[in-house]
Amino acid sequence: MSLSKQHAETPSPSPRLAAVIDIGATSIRMAVAELHSDGFVRTLDTLVQPVDLGREVFENRKISRKSIERVAVILQRYQGVLREYGLTSRDQVRVVATTAVREAVNRLAFADRLYVATGLNVEPIDEQEVNRITYVGVYPHLRSNPSLADGKSLVVEVGGGNTELLVVRGGNVLTSQSFRLGSLRLMQTLDRVRASPDRRRSLMESRIRRSLAQLRDSVQDDNQIHVVALGGDIRFALSHLQEDWDGKTLAKLPVDRLATLTDEVLRLNEDEIVKKYSVSYVEAVTLAPALLVYHLIAQHFALSELYVCDTNLRDGLFHDMAVGGTWSEEFRNQISRSAISLGRKFDFDETHARNVAELARKLFVQLVDEHGLEGRHEVILFVAALLHEIGLIVNLRSNHKHALYLIRHSDLFGLSKSELLLVGLVARYHRRASPQPSHDGYGTLPQQDRVAVGKLAAILRLAIALDDTRTGRVREIVCQKLDKQLIIQVDGIDDVSLEQLAMREQSGLFRDVFGLSVVLRAGN
Repeated sequence: MSLSKQHAETPSPSPRLAAVIDIGATSIRMAVAELHSDGFVRTLDTLVQPVDLGREVFENRKISRKSIERVAVILQRYQGVLREYGLTSRDQVRVVATTAVREAVNRLAFADRLYVATGLNVEPIDEQEVNRITYVGVYPHLRSNPSLADGKSLVVEVGGGNTELLVVRGGNVLTSQSFRLGSLRLMQTLDRVRASPDRRRSLMESRIRRSLAQLRDSVQDDNQIHVVALGGDIRFALSHLQEDWDGKTLAKLPVDRLATLTDEVLRLNEDEIVKKYSVSYVEAVTLAPALLVYHLIAQHFALSELYVCDTNLRDGLFHDMAVGGTWSEEFRNQISRSAISLGRKFDFDETHARNVAELARKLFVQLVDEHGLEGRHEVILFVAALLHEIGLIVNLRSNHKHALYLIRHSDLFGLSKSELLLVGLVARYHRRASPQPSHDGYGTLPQQDRVAVGKLAAILRLAIALDDTRTGRVREIVCQKLDKQLIIQVDGIDDVSLEQLAMREQSGLFRDVFGLSVVLRAGN
């Protein structure tokens, strides 16, 4: 290698350490990993401690003081391990909580107490965020397998509280759903039932089959589908039945062998499961109902085998941390495709929506020095632009308000509930009144989000004005700030008088937010 070439090369950034703590329904798990700038993650250490949060919340909707203090003690012990790794900064550790904490009426008191005891911020994540993180973790496995890369896959994870489902085809998420069909929840429905093991199994099967019937709208049974199973219970089943699994690659689990193991486990009580399979009591409680769910899903689709993947929530969170929380181009496109699918459900004007969205994107990029927003806000603006008119299907006069409602209550993949609210509000303010504290959803936002909504809505209105003719004739624009004016030059069009009239009506919010009047000019 020549000397000049050695000097030209830039050394790769050193990997950094990070930790993720996952507060679940039956356990608190911590993983420590080495993160590389290219997204590669190498797990260094894992710890697990049992808790009883799910049993309390699913029955009483509240976490007891005793359990809160137990969680505080566990987190303090984990902090001792973190200090050994030199992980003392808060931005090196992410603490998330799933179904049990999310459903607790005292979740804020729970998070506040843990912050006082440990200084750690506990972040309850919703179903949409769990599905997004799951997709990030499992997508590389789907892509590397030819059958899964091109075919349709149902990604399933049975947790303590919920069962999460993703339907993916060719890397594209067709739908994501969450069912209140967790293993611990299933067991609790039987706590007061005095019945034989066969009768208890029959009751669980009945409930599981009712939930599976809801899949028919999103999964066509006549199409061949692959099932990719995630979760500790199915990983136990595979490791028990296939001892040579390396845990790093997708493995195939014959359904008949899963059925035999499920039958064996369902005939045992928790103590017998612990003794026979050498698992913890926490694992024994959830094992039987979880395996039954996986088995019935395979049976529902008449499959002879399941794929099992070792990916978990913590893997996806580490990947997010490795890439700095940025969304890849593929993931952004995935969100856009999901938004277009949603728009089609409400018979939106797709051509106009796409034109407005592209113009909004160009305005966002060219005005970056003015708005100073993050990359994720570009996605929020783009999705809001795509969906700003879906409220027309409900009512013409108040379509902007109906757009907010429809977006907030959609199952749009890839965006959390808080991000869906931002999308809905930006769409809501594409016309009529400017944002007001009294408006539903807006007044409760933190200041930085209120400011972002105002900026994005102002940009969206300019994009709508640019496509006022609904012909898509405005394609290329050049923005220039001159004194107290924003000059938008439209290339390739001699007469923009119609767009200029629309811009006069639509640019008031932009002037109020950015302090700039807008002038539209035809290109040379």
